Amino acid sequence: MIQSKFSHHRRIRGRGQQQAFLIPILYPSFNYRGKLDLMAVPMGIMLRLGVHVSVAGGIDQAVSRAREKGCDAFQIFSSNPRGWRSSPITPPSAERFISSLHSSGLYPAVGHMPYLPNLASSRDEVYAKSVQALTAELERCRMLGLAYLVAHLGSHLGAGRQFGLERIIAALETALDDSRGQTVLLLENSSGTRNSMGSSFEDIAAILDALSGEEQRLGVCLDTCHLHAAGYDLQSSQALQSTLERFSGCIRMDRLRLIHLNDCRGVLGAHLDRHEHIGLGQIGEEGFRAILTHPLLSRLPMILETPQDSRRDDGANLEAARRLASGGE
Repeated sequence: MIQSKFSHHRRIRGRGQQQAFLIPILYPSFNYRGKLDLMAVPMGIMLRLGVHVSVAGGIDQAVSRAREKGCDAFQIFSSNPRGWRSSPITPPSAERFISSLHSSGLYPAVGHMPYLPNLASSRDEVYAKSVQALTAELERCRMLGLAYLVAHLGSHLGAGRQFGLERIIAALETALDDSRGQTVLLLENSSGTRNSMGSSFEDIAAILDALSGEEQRLGVCLDTCHLHAAGYDLQSSQALQSTLERFSGCIRMDRLRLIHLNDCRGVLGAHLDRHEHIGLGQIGEEGFRAILTHPLLSRLPMILETPQDSRRDDGANLEAARRLASGGE
């Protein structure tokens, strides 16, 4: 963890939690050469944690479910995550969702693209459907007032990295041109499985650089499980800082808008996309303590996509994350 001579702290309380905890009052400033600078400011930043919640029974039910789970933020699929077709969002349903969201104090509300679209596909029919799906999802996010939409970059299916980059850039350009609203599209890093795009910071940087005119509508979501699987070490404060310096050497730090907070079952660099409970996987408690108390990352919203099984549910993982954010063992 970066140390500072400043010792200001603020006591904050996680939503639905009885015990308050402290986080450092440090704030990052960014330069354009990839260096992280810190400055102390006389105010705290609320750590905002959340989980992915179901929209079963109506999309307007998601907000109450997020509150019941003790979230500060939350993520949803606005449509079937494993299909191409989606039920339309009616204006009354969207109005109920927005009204509930505004009165809840939860922020941000995040959308996630379904799994089938492949923005790098070499198969023309799949690619065309993927671009249409992205455009439609941006419109659904506009109707719901969602701050962000997270998208996986897909696989080039053996056609090569450059082909994949060109496909993704064209897809994003088309979807952003054809959609309205203020939702920021976040490019999520991948775990580096065969032919996948976005496992390196350089891939993501190339896409952002090619779409420099869309700076206000494009950002980055970093998934900690995927980072670890792709070979970016997060297991200690020193390793985390080195990884962030590699990121900021390619991409301006203010483009990073969201963290997907997940442990990883596989060893470092194994390209195994298997999420694990916070602190129980290969990143471990030391790594998550470093992430959750880092002066840059702790200002960002974090969404947990951890398993739900006999060991832990969402609430227990949120509790574990808040404990580590407080510096607890």
